[in-house]
Amino acid sequence: MDKLGSSGRIDAAGDEKTRVLHRLDVQEGPTGEGHDDDARLGVAVDVETTGTVFDDGVIIELAIRPFRFDRSGVVTHIGRASSWREDPGRPLTAETTAITGLTDGDLAGRRIDDAEATGLLRSASLVVAHHAAFDRPYVERRLDGARGLDWACTFRQVDWRARGFDGRTLGYLIQQAGYFHRPHRAAIDVDAVIQMLRVRDEDGRTVLAELVANAEAPGWIVSAEGASFEAKDALKARGYRWDPDRRVWWTEITDDARTAEEFWLAANVYGANGNARSMAPRFVKITAAERFL
Repeated sequence: MDKLGSSGRIDAAGDEKTRVLHRLDVQEGPTGEGHDDDARLGVAVDVETTGTVFDDGVIIELAIRPFRFDRSGVVTHIGRASSWREDPGRPLTAETTAITGLTDGDLAGRRIDDAEATGLLRSASLVVAHHAAFDRPYVERRLDGARGLDWACTFRQVDWRARGFDGRTLGYLIQQAGYFHRPHRAAIDVDAVIQMLRVRDEDGRTVLAELVANAEAPGWIVSAEGASFEAKDALKARGYRWDPDRRVWWTEITDDARTAEEFWLAANVYGANGNARSMAPRFVKITAAERFL
């Protein structure tokens, strides 16, 4: 499975003039790749919600699709997709209907099967979503029995640029891989996630292999406690994000990057002229079971 799965026409200069996109069609069953005798189970997950603000939104559609993968990160078998709709108990906004295509009538009286959905999630060694920081909190709030699982994020834990892709949105990625689909429907988006997990780089390494390695590697959440206002631009350029609830700049780094990060913070945030209100940053160890909450 190459990076670009489309066919196209090339002009005399070797430049691509046209590209044909194929409808995304992820089939249930063996993929014909990898070694199924040592396979692990993963699940791709996607939710559609009534809004993008967690405090105000609830799930209106949940989709889960299991897949098996071997030690080299090759998907060996794709399971049956399961999806549920749920009545939010209030009318949808026009914006939600426009984004998802769902109407109040589509959701009336519908409910997620808690036992089935939780069982699928708990059966997997890894839960994969394209925006795990969005999906995981919604899933765990709705399904209490699905808390504490190992999660991975194809948006944040795959270096798409190094693989020759522009951008990181799922719809854009799937088009660059040679397919088209209708985005913002949970059952279709999980298929897109699984398809992207199967993409290989020039060395034959799959996206899933990279994702699993990054998910399983321990890391650190670094909080620049007490950083001065003047340090915000440097922190932002470094990749830190602002947490409005804790009122702190934070980032996640790999275990082997901790020493370098301590030196950078000492020089740029906590130095004599940094005007920081704390003596040092806060480092908290994090694993796949704790990320994206």
